Amino acid sequence: MEEQHEVLDMIEEIIRNDGSKYYEIGNMVHNGRAELAADRGFIKQVRILKLNIPHTQMVQKYEHYINTHYKMQTEDMDHWDEWKRTPEADKYVAAILKENHIG
Repeated sequence: MEEQHEVLDMIEEIIRNDGSKYYEIGNMVHNGRAELAADRGFIKQVRILKLNIPHTQMVQKYEHYINTHYKMQTEDMDHWDEWKRTPEADKYVAAILKENHIG
């Protein structure tokens, strides 16, 4: 897969249809797609918890992981593509949440 160059700069809370939730490091495009997914019933809800987070080393590492493993969904999506994480990527997200006092 060709690497994209999405800059991740916000923390979102995504609520799945079963009521469980998870945190994602995204951007305005990702948030817009999540809003669209909620409108279409693929997820229950998305909320922005923090905008313009610092572009720390952990954010850069997670950004690289996402950009090499995923493509941003298009507006004609027919499902919600939850970004599955490796244990290493989970550590990045946990550190980012801690740095930003969330969770």
